[in-house]
Amino acid sequence: MAADPTFPEGFFERIDKTADSGFYRMPRFVTHIDPETITALTECYRELLPAGGSVLDLMSSWVSHLPREVAFDRVAGLGMNQEELDGNSRLDDVVVHDLNQDPELPYPNDSFDAILNAVSVQYLTRPVEVFRSAARVLRPGGVHIVAMSHRCFPTKAIRAFQALDGTGRCEVVEQYFALAGGYRDVGPLDRSPRGADPLWLVVARRA
Repeated sequence: MAADPTFPEGFFERIDKTADSGFYRMPRFVTHIDPETITALTECYRELLPAGGSVLDLMSSWVSHLPREVAFDRVAGLGMNQEELDGNSRLDDVVVHDLNQDPELPYPNDSFDAILNAVSVQYLTRPVEVFRSAARVLRPGGVHIVAMSHRCFPTKAIRAFQALDGTGRCEVVEQYFALAGGYRDVGPLDRSPRGADPLWLVVARRA
């Protein structure tokens, strides 16, 4: 059943309907995009993120895609596995939190200058609620960047994302932003490297 009546029935269904806490209990020290695509994503962050700002890495893991030479005041990580988060040297503070169980982010209002979601949005079953909370914790003018590719854990990705191409996925994420409210300047980017995994992004600003 869809989590929002705007979406068709079955839109957010997943093959594995068990609690995510069980699936993510064991750490998975893997990458979900190849090196060229990681480099392309890092370059996007270099262009879009404010140096010296506060960054929230949403649905984080052991891999950081942030540019190494850029210093930030704070990099917070929210993810599903403590070992993976502990393995990410760019994170200043971490919290284990299941957004499908509780979509409210555990941070005060206006806490961050940027929110990142790298190749994980396809696992959200309550994305509009998560995006609404993300707008709350972003400072005015702050940037929210959602990056996508074509790889995933297929049993945990929602049905819609497995059926859509890159353009369709971007359109869905744009709809998440629109329904959440509190955003402006929402738009897609295609930064796919030639001969590598695709890289589709949707970028928005806190209104």
